[in-house]
Amino acid sequence: MKEKSSIVYSKPASLVFGVMLGAAGLGIAHTTGKTANNPPATLKMAESSEGPSNGSFAPVLKKVLPSVVNISSSKVVKAAPQTDGRMDPFFRQFFGDQGGPLDVPKDRREKSLGSGVIVSPEGYILTNNHVVEGATDVRVTLSDKRELEARIVGTDPKVDIAVLKIEATSLQPITLGDSSKVEVGDTALAIGDPFGVGQTVTRGIISAKGRGNLGIEDYEDFIQTDAPINPGNSGGALINDRGELVAINTAIIGESGGSQGIGFAVPVNLAHNVMNQILKNGKVVRAYLGIVPQDMTPEMAKAFGEKEARGVVVGDVSPKSPAQESGLQRGDILLDVNGKPVTGSNQLRMDISMMEPGSSVKLNVLRNGSEKEMTVKLAEMPTETAKAESGNGEESTKALEGVEVSNLTPHAAERLGLPDSTTGVVVSDIDPASKLADSGLRQGDVIQEVNHEPVKNVSEFQSAVKKAGNEPLLLVNRRGQTLFIAA
Repeated sequence: MKEKSSIVYSKPASLVFGVMLGAAGLGIAHTTGKTANNPPATLKMAESSEGPSNGSFAPVLKKVLPSVVNISSSKVVKAAPQTDGRMDPFFRQFFGDQGGPLDVPKDRREKSLGSGVIVSPEGYILTNNHVVEGATDVRVTLSDKRELEARIVGTDPKVDIAVLKIEATSLQPITLGDSSKVEVGDTALAIGDPFGVGQTVTRGIISAKGRGNLGIEDYEDFIQTDAPINPGNSGGALINDRGELVAINTAIIGESGGSQGIGFAVPVNLAHNVMNQILKNGKVVRAYLGIVPQDMTPEMAKAFGEKEARGVVVGDVSPKSPAQESGLQRGDILLDVNGKPVTGSNQLRMDISMMEPGSSVKLNVLRNGSEKEMTVKLAEMPTETAKAESGNGEESTKALEGVEVSNLTPHAAERLGLPDSTTGVVVSDIDPASKLADSGLRQGDVIQEVNHEPVKNVSEFQSAVKKAGNEPLLLVNRRGQTLFIAA
């Protein structure tokens, strides 16, 4: 039987200590930097292309190791409230109504370890957001054993990057490489403090680029490596054979939390961009197009009448968004953005998010078999929230194999977080082994179209499915957004 692996952050289990704290506790906000009055960072960019000499990485590492630091953070975790067992009749029958005063609930302080990379002589450090998230105290230990208090300048949880600042002299910042030039097969060296044993270097190669859709972060463009990355390496450096920083180590796949040869790191170009925005603006600003992109599958391409699966499908267009204002429609297929082919929804999300709000992009769009060019002026990414629950109806059917649908009543729509005017049929049950479940259909989805034919009830749904045959294209409303699903 195939073993099930899990994705975990590459930091060790927290060390927990009980402490007495006031009821208010302590906390620090880390979503963005508080101000934009941060001095600029003097970064050292790569110029040389020389590799290791005599097959040894020792000369390269002597220059790099002082740039990688240990990070110790702590945060307060509120204690759960305790109940008075003396008032329970069950206990009273054995012990009577006796007993001393209740123990006062104790908050506890959790401590954890991670790594970081000095990137400027001014004392700026790159690390992972999850290394310092919620921390009330952050301390950095340098390679020369100096221990310093660190200030959290700002963080970006969406890509798991944090920027710290220490006040110190004689720092040795690392040289930043260009992660866009990293190739599969390049040598990779991971540096960090695994398990808190001390600074450690491991060697491997770049296994893959552009890894996404892993469910680790909101925006994913990971570099994958087989260089052993273990708990405590989070925030540490992934360097090439010239000693240039190419990524920040972030997560691993492992059954027990240990390295199994599959590690993920945030590309330095992305981390650098996040850092620059935090120092300049006090927060990270992302561009916004206003669509729900979907990867084009061979089945979906066939349903759209296309010979090959290319581009991404516009599953939905947000109201009053740049996409809607420019005329982009649900069902359009995006082929190119500024002349760059669109290879997947994750790549499109990353490319758009890295652009400047207010800038214009040229889109090559395929609509009803014809290509057309459109220009869209991007806006700033708004805050998004969504919530949905499963709904139940009275009348149901199994028109599609393994899928049971019900009429969408106003009450069911309300439970799903949808307007009571929403039309369609709700998926009340779905067999996990069915073809549509494998394509992404979920319980609670509202099917609104079958092969572009609107359906308002179970009867219309049955009729549309019969016309569609064995390969229907469904338009599904999920959490207020629509997407296409092909069987």
